[in-house]
Amino acid sequence: MRFARALVAFIALPGVVAIAVPLFWLESSGHWRIEHSSGLIPLAGGLLGLLWCVRDFYATGKGTLAPWSPPLHLVVAGLYRYTRNPMYVSVTLMLLGWALAFGEPALWVYAAGVALAFHLRVVFGEEPWLARAHGDAWQEYVRRVPRWFR
Repeated sequence: MRFARALVAFIALPGVVAIAVPLFWLESSGHWRIEHSSGLIPLAGGLLGLLWCVRDFYATGKGTLAPWSPPLHLVVAGLYRYTRNPMYVSVTLMLLGWALAFGEPALWVYAAGVALAFHLRVVFGEEPWLARAHGDAWQEYVRRVPRWFR
């Protein structure tokens, strides 16, 4: 059952934001020609990072990336050793990869808007909740690991 919840969460959240919306945009614009193949590097890197984080949430945290089924344990391993929000970084990297690869201006705007929304969600939603849920362990983690990157 937990695997099904994790799969649904992946499809519903980053699957829509980082894959379905950019594909819809490209389909709507009819712009399927890769302009800069170098954009495939951040796109692939972001996808790998996202999958790594989802695995860590599932295996280490015993939960999913979804707010309705969060990890039971604070995840501080894997990419979470370098940034407190590697999943958001990975999705943003994917969006920048789409925008660069296809040279679609709307995707640059979309990536910037999503990045801003992530920041606001982290600062005003997730961090206060994590502080309440994990107390001293969260405070120690905040002291060691930056929100985004140093």
